[in-house]
Amino acid sequence: MIEESLYERLGGYDAINAVVNGLLPRLMADAQLGRFWQNRGLDGIAREKQLLIDFLCSSAGGPLFYTGRNMLVTHKGMGITESDWAIFINHLQATLQEFELPEQEYAEVLAFIGSTKTDIVG
Repeated sequence: MIEESLYERLGGYDAINAVVNGLLPRLMADAQLGRFWQNRGLDGIAREKQLLIDFLCSSAGGPLFYTGRNMLVTHKGMGITESDWAIFINHLQATLQEFELPEQEYAEVLAFIGSTKTDIVG
């Protein structure tokens, strides 16, 4: 029997899209993290959201092809701090808990996101 990808175990595109739709408003409304979305047009935010969905789907083994830049290039010069990262992780955990992911998938998502930290935190 072939093991399902994380993408499949999470519920595919619709589930990942739902998580992003839950996470982004939290991040944008956060007193510290909101600065990253100030003065952004709605079209730019929508594009960024779609790139995030594509990145997560592709990284989780889904059939989507991510066409964006890598995490290092994307976040270079943004001044993302350890404190920003910790707040982001708290919002991510809260969002994932709302979806009641099984323990294994929850841990795999956090491990994957954690693996991107060195490219994101400046």
